[in-house]
Amino acid sequence: MEPITENKAKGRGNPFFDFPYATPHGTAPFNDIRQEDYEPAFMEGIRQDEALTDSIADNPDTPTFDNTIAVDVPDNLLGRVSDVFFNLLSAETNDEMDALAQKISPILTEHANNILLNKKLFERVKAVHECHRPLTQEEQTLLDKEYDGFIRNGAALAEEDKEKLRGINKELSRLTLQFSQNNLKATNAFQLHLTCREDLSGLPETSLDAAATAAREKGLEGWLFTLHAPSYNPFMTYADNRQLRERMYMAKNTICTEGHEYDNSGIVKSIVNLRRERAQLLGYRTYADFVLQNRMAENSQNVYKLLNDLLEAYLPAARQEVKEVEDTARRHEGADFKLRPWDFGYYAHKLQLEKYDIDAEMLRPYFELSRVKQGVFGLATRLYGITFKENAAIPVYHPDVTAYEVFDRDGSFLAVLYADFHPRKGKQSGAWMTSYKDQWIDNEGKNHRPHVSVTMNLTQPTASRPALLTLGEVETFLHEFGHALHGIFANTRFKSLSGTNVYWDFVELPSQIMENFAVERDFLHTFARHYQTGAPLPDDLIDRIVRSRNFNVAYACVRQVSFALLDMAYYTLEDSFDSDIESFEKKAWAPAQLLPQPEGTCMSVQFSHIMAGGYAAGYYSYKWAEVLDADAFSLFKQKGIFDPETAQSFRDHILSRGGTEPPMTLYKRFRGKSPSIQALLERNGITPQKTDQQ
Repeated sequence: MEPITENKAKGRGNPFFDFPYATPHGTAPFNDIRQEDYEPAFMEGIRQDEALTDSIADNPDTPTFDNTIAVDVPDNLLGRVSDVFFNLLSAETNDEMDALAQKISPILTEHANNILLNKKLFERVKAVHECHRPLTQEEQTLLDKEYDGFIRNGAALAEEDKEKLRGINKELSRLTLQFSQNNLKATNAFQLHLTCREDLSGLPETSLDAAATAAREKGLEGWLFTLHAPSYNPFMTYADNRQLRERMYMAKNTICTEGHEYDNSGIVKSIVNLRRERAQLLGYRTYADFVLQNRMAENSQNVYKLLNDLLEAYLPAARQEVKEVEDTARRHEGADFKLRPWDFGYYAHKLQLEKYDIDAEMLRPYFELSRVKQGVFGLATRLYGITFKENAAIPVYHPDVTAYEVFDRDGSFLAVLYADFHPRKGKQSGAWMTSYKDQWIDNEGKNHRPHVSVTMNLTQPTASRPALLTLGEVETFLHEFGHALHGIFANTRFKSLSGTNVYWDFVELPSQIMENFAVERDFLHTFARHYQTGAPLPDDLIDRIVRSRNFNVAYACVRQVSFALLDMAYYTLEDSFDSDIESFEKKAWAPAQLLPQPEGTCMSVQFSHIMAGGYAAGYYSYKWAEVLDADAFSLFKQKGIFDPETAQSFRDHILSRGGTEPPMTLYKRFRGKSPSIQALLERNGITPQKTDQQ
């Protein structure tokens, strides 16, 4: 393959080849990148990667850690273009990018296979693993991770099995991409267009303003509601029209089902079977066995123990919570009323008002987005001494995105943070943190600082009011910001061990611990002010927030456990899966089912976390990390929620260390003991049946 240095057909240089970038902190030149730049940059990056692989594999010198494992690469073109392209594929995609993703993904998979199944390269890695100089802890971790990566990707297989693995990897790459694209297209395809004001009864002004804005943008009269969270969630909570709630619910929960234009049912079966085949080819009984070998949980038995302990502790309270909501509905509708899933949020809201005189709309005026940003950034300043400065000179990929420079306590540059808050057509639903550049320290000792991004789908501003968030959205912001801090504070030698490159059931600790601050009075006092009057959030409202914190908390826990049970049911299969997906789903989460699942609805076909994301056989991680975050935050509560020494310890032992040591070692170093489920039960007000350590 010949080197490529420009887009000759267009007569212009390719910005990916002009490196280091002439941008602040070498950030990605989003303003110069065009669609036609990606493919040649991918192909040249692959060529450079192949050359580097050959130079290591063909090195005549004795294999050593330094010439085989820790080879310093000043520039990784393939990594740079991949980070931009695949991040934008989630945050700002279009039909052309989707098509290129379908074309380039199998090529990238084949390239990865060529490296991980390179016999000469593996022999050198194996030789270093068996005999090497004394290594630091971080070096040993990298060596073990590299060697294990080759083994887990088939390097020790017979040639015939290697070819089978290549085919499986290629097909999985294609199918997971297709799953995500179908999900986004199906979500965008639905809209509920209303023109009769009577149909809007119960909906708050914030929701109506957003719906009217959405309609105008489409050239329509009236109001437009979609399946994106800022539109869907308020509709299901406040709309008095039960038929319309049912219509929205069924639309949301039947996307990508069998017979749908963007049907994912066959893809689900193929993904589950291919992952099982892959695991068994590598010598594992199930895909879960393969995944959990490199997790804190270690095996399926420990995962099920956690899930069953949670069910035992929370299920009685959850059933009582559902009964209270149903009783509320019957008081309003009559004794014969049967609660359906599209009713739960609506009547739960009425019950919450009755019990605590509080709901999301009461709080919105105090959570204007710019003030919430000040509060969240200010929290990081108070805890860690870091500061944020907007820099308009840093290129961004969409006008909605804001770029910030992050500075450490001593004024030194720490990171770039991109903030992308609102939904749009080209963005996947949900919220996530990602990286455009990971941190690492090169052989000359230069510390290359990270460029991280938080991407969310929060309430948008309208013509009549700014973006006013719910408390739940504030928690989402804090959650993703916690992930961002994990990346921002990264301070490791090797890129593959820095920041969020940790065990999947440990990665949620830095994010979920931040959510705890959302209901802390002292934190709310720092920023929560009425967007019109400037009046602070009243103490009476804060009291109600605190009192209502555990409203339906058991229901929420059991719901999360049900998702984890579904995940484990798929990935503990030992035999080929060809069952009816809807029936399989109902059976899998039956032990945690609190509301009936209507016929025709199906979560699996849109469950991106476990089908196209990184949570296959790992959805339990949210609850695992919740045990950790409750236990860890109890130390902040004990010492003071803004205690700088506790925060510094969390930074030093958790946030900056990445994956350089086993996560339990890092956790115990911070906490001084093993985590216990007790703190979570106490925080949720649950009377424990058991208090076994995790």
